[in-house]
Amino acid sequence: MKLTIWQRLDVTVRSLFPFLITLMLVLAMALPLPAPSISHIMPLLPMIAIYYWIVHKPDLFPIWAVFVIGLIQDLLSGGPIGVSCIAYLWIYALVNGFRRRFASASFARVWHLFMLIAASAFVVIWLLNCLSLLTLVDPRPLLFQFLLTVAVYPCFAWLIARGQRPFERPFER
Repeated sequence: MKLTIWQRLDVTVRSLFPFLITLMLVLAMALPLPAPSISHIMPLLPMIAIYYWIVHKPDLFPIWAVFVIGLIQDLLSGGPIGVSCIAYLWIYALVNGFRRRFASASFARVWHLFMLIAASAFVVIWLLNCLSLLTLVDPRPLLFQFLLTVAVYPCFAWLIARGQRPFERPFER
């Protein structure tokens, strides 16, 4: 059966939904805030989205999407180029390495694994920042950012899951 233009457009939008949602989170984090120093401790919402999509819909969030999201975040944040890319690719590799543990895991288990994987990603971010600046960077803002990211994970995972539901239904005439 040949698909109509609208059906092809529908399939394309459904497959791009995870990437576009994550891109919107990157853009939201790049918005100027009234308190400029608060951006350093904001939760890393794209990290939550990337983890969520890799765990729940890995076929819709390929490695190139992880790289592009990280690159765009690095370009918009003004930080060292490649730090977010490497951290997000690190998450991608870890989740794919432990794929069997996610198969029938409860939400609490998925959240616990997010805590561990996010902690390792934040260590990678800290190390890469130290290397790029050739100095020891104060880890406290990054620690606070990690704690906020872990704390808001349930809310954002729920929102992403709710936003994904309309895109799971097949095309209807």
